[in-house]
Amino acid sequence: QVQLVESGGGLVQPGGSLTLSCRTSGFDFSETAMSWYRQTPGKGRELVAEVSKWSSRTNYEDSAKGRFTISRDNGLKTVTLQMNNLKPEDTAVYYCNRAFALSLGGIGGIWGQGTQVTVST
Repeated sequence: QVQLVESGGGLVQPGGSLTLSCRTSGFDFSETAMSWYRQTPGKGRELVAEVSKWSSRTNYEDSAKGRFTISRDNGLKTVTLQMNNLKPEDTAVYYCNRAFALSLGGIGGIWGQGTQVTVST
């Protein structure tokens, strides 16, 4: 079955960096555009970044541009989000899933457990 396992979150000071990883299985990863999303209490999930099937295209939410980098490894079936110059407003639970999951639903009907990122002094 589909599995999405996010990791790499934690507590970091403003200006710091984190690298989030998502290990996947159970679907044709190399044929699936992937995205990172985040959710804060009281708000719905929002798109952070997306990467096309073969990494030819990436797209970022405005506040992530210039600070975050999404990448993928089709051989390892993983997708990574490198986050630099983190700000308190980046505090959220981060999830990976297929592109357009907010409208199409999570791949295989699921979302992973997410990984908590907290940016604070």
